[in-house]
Amino acid sequence: MQFAPSVYEHAARVIAESPWDVSRDVRLLAKGHTEAHRLYQHRPIVVGIDIYNLEAEAYGAVIRRASGNGIPAIHEHPLSTAQELIDLEPFDPKSAGRIPMAIEAAERVVAACPGADVRVPLSGPFSLATNLVGFENLLYEVQTAPDLVARALMSLVAGQVKFCQEIVRHGLGIAFFESAAAPPLLSPASFRDLELPALRAIMAQTSGLVSHPVPCIMGGDTLPILDSLLATGTGYVCCPAETDQRGFMEKMKSHREVKVRINMDPGPITANDFDAIREEVDRVTALAPDSPDICIGTGCLPFEADPQMVLKTREYVLSKNPPYLA
Repeated sequence: MQFAPSVYEHAARVIAESPWDVSRDVRLLAKGHTEAHRLYQHRPIVVGIDIYNLEAEAYGAVIRRASGNGIPAIHEHPLSTAQELIDLEPFDPKSAGRIPMAIEAAERVVAACPGADVRVPLSGPFSLATNLVGFENLLYEVQTAPDLVARALMSLVAGQVKFCQEIVRHGLGIAFFESAAAPPLLSPASFRDLELPALRAIMAQTSGLVSHPVPCIMGGDTLPILDSLLATGTGYVCCPAETDQRGFMEKMKSHREVKVRINMDPGPITANDFDAIREEVDRVTALAPDSPDICIGTGCLPFEADPQMVLKTREYVLSKNPPYLA
């Protein structure tokens, strides 16, 4: 079983820089993810800090520096209604916002980490929509104008596929992130009826571009929507700490073709509590069948996590595996 921590803003901690500075500098972004990979040897490497903000900023969202070492956050949404999403023209990924910088940073990581699985993050349609119009506005329209929201989500597909084409043109991999659509933020019925058609369209078209199923990563309580998520054709899902992990893994027994990352609660790592880490690793390991397509993750590894404690966690995970899996 591999140890696969999710390293985003934590890459800034590894090189003793702020998430804001790393998110805005191609050299620092590449250096942070390169050094994190040299430490943890994780797969995949997702090159980003505030991974849900790239497209929203390219469409005009205003991103502000958070206090301390917080993650950069959207300060102003560029739109306010689903209708505006329908009328939105796709951005040019060759020039918009930080998109070119993120792609260049990923290329630098590829050069520095031969053989690594390097990917650029893409937002799923619901996550992108919420970043463009705001959660409250979108959820209100989910209740009052669901057909309009479904059309709006579908209208975002072409722009995300265009973004993917640019990533693939540079020889890089992709990973979709769609945690905003997880229950209870979006009900299972709304996910199935409003979100799934757009998400399935994006996944099908991007999988065709890279000639294999692509990951679709969602945090939150995802067991109630797992059937819908698998219907996208994804080849990689995470079993979040926030859901019924035993029920999730029981359902995945009939989907052996899909790689699963079972997420630990990252709290014990952040607290530097190695006894609690071992208990959490033991708990998660007990959920996993003996399969090379299962790995242990952390969810989003916090900036505050001590790299030495992350390394101790990795060593303990690998100590529980047969040599051929470690």
